[in-house]
Amino acid sequence: MSFRLAACAEMIYGELPLVERVRRIHEQGFEVELWDTRNRDISALAATGARFSSMSGYFGGSLIDPDSADRVVESAEKLIPTALELGVERLVIHPAELGDGGVAVRPLHRSTGQMWLTGLRTLQRLGSLGERHGVVFALENLNTVLDHPGIPLARAKDTQALVSAADHPNVRMMLDLYHAQIGEGNLIRLVRGALPWIGEIQVADVPGRCEPGTGEIEYTAVAKAIADAGYSGVIGLEAAASGGAGPAAGDKALAAFRNAFSAGVLASSN
Repeated sequence: MSFRLAACAEMIYGELPLVERVRRIHEQGFEVELWDTRNRDISALAATGARFSSMSGYFGGSLIDPDSADRVVESAEKLIPTALELGVERLVIHPAELGDGGVAVRPLHRSTGQMWLTGLRTLQRLGSLGERHGVVFALENLNTVLDHPGIPLARAKDTQALVSAADHPNVRMMLDLYHAQIGEGNLIRLVRGALPWIGEIQVADVPGRCEPGTGEIEYTAVAKAIADAGYSGVIGLEAAASGGAGPAAGDKALAAFRNAFSAGVLASSN
């Protein structure tokens, strides 16, 4: 396969302890995505032998708020030792601060020039931090229609504009196609246009945020377009298993994910 596949251990095999989820994902040949790593047994996670593609890269402040942007950089710096211990390649950040359940801590429904400039400067600072430690910060797009109302500059076209303006090799996009489908659509064109700035791609079907084949997105066609574009990075399944929380349902979801992207690669090579 021309790209690597990962699965988010926070959303699949939910009935298992985190270390067991990571081990099961790893044993099936996938890399692993994590969210908040604080208060977790990092040594036990590392001992699974899994390859970790991404984790949350901050835990306070807002990228676009002049009064709290320093907290984003400070919290990011505190997470870098964990990233290095796990060998994590990308630390994920968002346009503004998210609370429990992904709710905006301070909902704002209009973007301003000051927000944009603050976000740009904060990304440049994170790029310098990442360069010093050999990690990449990946800005994730979000949908504000369903899951994250009140987050400014969250659309993929906004995050692409910020990342491209930051113009730093240690700042990239975490292009989430689930969020993009809800907020923008036109996924194949989006992937092609964003390709130079993509650090990782995340996927889930719509509606329901489950594995490919459970909703409206034709992921085999999307996978073919990604392969045709020459992308060779990570594609991560950030989705729940449509069959529920049991191990069998998780196994089935991962198989469907692999099959959809394998079929896309095969179509690209023919």
